Amino acid sequence: MSDISYAQARTSDMVFGRSALIGAAVVLVVLVALFAGARFGLMLALGLGFGVALEGLRFGFAGPWRAMILRREPAGIFAQLLSIGLVACVAIPLLAANPGELSGAQAPIGWAMIGGAFVFGAAMQVVLGCGSGTLLNAGSGNPIGLLALPFFAIGSFAGAYHLVWWTDLGALPILTLRGGVGLMITLAGLGLTAGVFWLLGKPGSRKVPARYLVAAGVLAVLAVGNLVVAGQPWGVVYGLGLWAAKGAVALGADLSGSAFWAASGSVQRLNASVLTDYTSLTDIGLIAGAFGVAAWRRGGLSQALPSYPARAWVATIIVGLVLGYSSRLAFGCNVGAFFSGIATGSLHGWVWFIAAFAGAFVGIRIRPLLGLEART
Repeated sequence: MSDISYAQARTSDMVFGRSALIGAAVVLVVLVALFAGARFGLMLALGLGFGVALEGLRFGFAGPWRAMILRREPAGIFAQLLSIGLVACVAIPLLAANPGELSGAQAPIGWAMIGGAFVFGAAMQVVLGCGSGTLLNAGSGNPIGLLALPFFAIGSFAGAYHLVWWTDLGALPILTLRGGVGLMITLAGLGLTAGVFWLLGKPGSRKVPARYLVAAGVLAVLAVGNLVVAGQPWGVVYGLGLWAAKGAVALGADLSGSAFWAASGSVQRLNASVLTDYTSLTDIGLIAGAFGVAAWRRGGLSQALPSYPARAWVATIIVGLVLGYSSRLAFGCNVGAFFSGIATGSLHGWVWFIAAFAGAFVGIRIRPLLGLEART
């Protein structure tokens, strides 16, 4: 075969493969809509959008934090704050106007929440992935993400099982910024935070790349869509814990001893299809979207198995459990607590951010000690 014929064949195969990916995504959404309902099909489509946007634009949460800590590059954090601000401009007024139909990512500030956020911040830097990052890494074929994900789910289930015991250690009432005043305070806080990172950032590294700006805008649109369609903000952790809880029940476990899993809402979701749980659908969409982007790129799924020592793989399992457990205690990960919490006016989102960012310093130092190659 001539070089021209070979190139044409490769191009034809690539076009066919990419068309198949798009077709598979459409079919999947349509099937969910037919069997579970139009709203659930739309939720899966939003999840796919999250996965495509984050993986396709190479944007996330753990990476920009790492860049700031190690190289004083704040551009990624600026984009995160911008996206949160855009969502807040829509979400906080919507919540005020529709208190009975929409709910925010609101949670109490307590000892367990602060400790959980700190530990989560450390753990996510060890495996280079937060809640959404772990889903994306697994979907794109990253071996560390694939190994950490099931243990993240188990940890989230266990953290929820013990959640009431932890919150009984002490917590404030839920504190929320509401209405126009709440929005102004939230935007001022985001601006002040951006200013702090601007001052701490290295000169010449403060400009936000165009793809980050695009990612910030796309995520904001998708997050608002999530709030409107589901009646609740974008989250990750609950869906993973629900998957593990369903597995435990299928194996004969009795969850009546847990105040969390024995609550009426949890029992209802345990007995219902996973395709009718909003968070599960966006989680599935994140994985599928990342898979689609990786497959779209030539060689995207052909990641070689890293030559880490045995202790690194054992550490990944343990850290996966810690990620899930601590995120449940902290009432969410970078998405559910930081992004959605601040964007819907919950003060716990701000406390979560401070505690998790402090933990990230620890995680960056721990990672090389566990045999995982440090990335800068």
